[in-house]
Amino acid sequence: MFGKKRRPRKKSRIERFFSLNQHRKRWGAARHAVSDLDYRALKQTLVAGDSAQQTRGSEKSLDLHLDNLRREFAGQPELLWHHARLIVLLRREFQVEQTFQQLQALWEAEAEFLCANLNLRWLVSAADSFIDHHPEAEVRARAMLVSLLVNTVKIYETERMLSVAPAPTDPQKLERLQTELIPLFSGLSCFTIGTDDTLRNMRWRLDTMMTDDPVGLMLKTVFDRLQVEDTAFARLKAQHHRGRTGWWSEE
Repeated sequence: MFGKKRRPRKKSRIERFFSLNQHRKRWGAARHAVSDLDYRALKQTLVAGDSAQQTRGSEKSLDLHLDNLRREFAGQPELLWHHARLIVLLRREFQVEQTFQQLQALWEAEAEFLCANLNLRWLVSAADSFIDHHPEAEVRARAMLVSLLVNTVKIYETERMLSVAPAPTDPQKLERLQTELIPLFSGLSCFTIGTDDTLRNMRWRLDTMMTDDPVGLMLKTVFDRLQVEDTAFARLKAQHHRGRTGWWSEE
């Protein structure tokens, strides 16, 4: 139809290969590619700096971007910074196969440490890297659950931030919610706070995917974090009093 806008598409590998901008973004990457690192030493060594400063956006210069990003890890173990550096090199398509092998090896060796110390931003970035580069479809699918879950929370919390400051729960609305079916859209209805088993059943299904491999640990870590951060999961959890329909980890 004339005038219809096309959905943005990802550039093909050939288009990216001939893109001058892509070459500029990974210029000098070889200086930042390191391998055969001592993970134990990197866990014990802290990045210099007094306070972490979260970055926004990215610089076209890889050197400048990594310099800026390093400040985000001030006071934290060097291994977390190394993890971020590998992801940046992957995003800029530097020696993709070898770089992903290094990232995968890091996760195979240090999944518990990474899950315990990375924030949600970098856990999702790791999951996205597995989605983009892991050869097994089943692993990519489970990694997609991590990304989908966190980005859904990010979107609705952003909308919530843009609205009027959240008010305390209206007791009358809560009582109505617990006694009536309140429609949302397309056959969906509101979650019945206090008794609903929807999230518990979802958690049971997710449990089968929360295996001991890196992506399984990512998924469990992310889901559990979302139950304690200021999210709808945590806010509903605080008012959900039927233990047998709880969806959060007890530990």
